[in-house]
Amino acid sequence: MVFASSCSTEEPGLKDAFKGDFLIGTAMNANHIFGKDEKAQSFIAKHFNSITAENAMKWERIHPEPGRYEFALPDSTVAFAARHDMTVIGHCLVWHSQTPGWVFRDSLGNPLTRDALLERMEDHISTVVGHYRGQVKGWDVINEAVDEDGTLRKTKWLEIIGEDYIQKAFEFAHEADPDAILYYNDWGAEG
Repeated sequence: MVFASSCSTEEPGLKDAFKGDFLIGTAMNANHIFGKDEKAQSFIAKHFNSITAENAMKWERIHPEPGRYEFALPDSTVAFAARHDMTVIGHCLVWHSQTPGWVFRDSLGNPLTRDALLERMEDHISTVVGHYRGQVKGWDVINEAVDEDGTLRKTKWLEIIGEDYIQKAFEFAHEADPDAILYYNDWGAEG
């Protein structure tokens, strides 16, 4: 493992060693973005050419309440990337975790219908992706929809909308930014 404090300023950055081959990416959090961890910030700027906001673009942070979006931290992430000529990958639009409970309920606390949840999903995706259209190269549209046993994870998305929630999320993201690369992201499904 290489630590930020052990890097020489004279050696080339990791991103430079693979320039033209592929991007070298990392996740950034608020401490990195706002320079509270200066060594990490300079290390990231030197060695990486692709960044992802660790949590800032997840539903609970960027859209914590109905009708309220918090773009300050993700905007700062995108601005950091622009200053350092980096690619931004947005993470993540639809996930079973870090999604507020209100997303799945109406104003009276009742479970949403399929159509109402699809409408809410479309509004969220079009607002977030639309806000970053042309600034974010790609999006993790769906995160961890497959369970460890290979079946679709039992989530509110699956329960209320059905299996096509995955397809619908990709359609909404493509409509919001037809030039963005769209990804399915997973962790722990290799077994």
